[in-house]
Formats: sequence, structure tokens, C-alpha cells
Amino acid sequence: MPRPEVLDRIKETEQEADEIVAEAEEEAETTISEAREEAEEIRQQAREEAEEMAQQRLEDARDEIEAEREKILAEGDEQREELENQAETQRDEVIEHVTDLFEEAVHAQT
Repeated sequence: MPRPEVLDRIKETEQEADEIVAEAEEEAETTISEAREEAEEIRQQAREEAEEMAQQRLEDARDEIEAEREKILAEGDEQREELENQAETQRDEVIEHVTDLFEEAVHAQT
């Protein structure tokens, strides 16, 4: 092979190698870009899932608190009714006792 042809062949090979390297770098950049986009999508999805879980936990806690509140109010109503019933049953006894004390005081003055 004559020298000019060898030099032309070397230049062609170098140009092909440069094109292969450039293509590989472009593919690498594309792959990295796609990986970054995918990573961002995964992070966004994880944020959304975490937010949903936090909202669900908050809602569950509110439901639990409301159930406990209702239970406490029901117990308070029961205790109030018991006290009212006790007061009602003792009212007649108190009236009778006060009447007896009044009568004793009236008799003591006469």
C-alpha cells in the first residue's frame, strides 16, 4: 500500500474512532439524563406516597380521637344521669329531713 493511501486510511480510522467515541458519549449523556429523570420520578412518587401515608395516619388518629371523645362523653352522660337519679331519690329524703328540722325548730321555740 502506498504511503498516501496508508495515511488516508489512518485518518479515516481515526475519524471513525472519533465518531464512535462521540456517539458513545452522546449515548452516555442520554442514559444519564434518562436515569436522572427516572430517579426524579421515583423520588416524586415516594414523596406522594409518603404524603398519602401521613394523611392516612392523621385521618386514622383523628378517627381514633373522635371515637375516644365519644366514649368519654357517653361515660360522662351516664355518670350525670346516675348523679341526677341519686339526687332525685335523695330529694324526698332531704325534703323530709329539712321539714323535720324545721318542725323541731318551731317546736323548740314554743
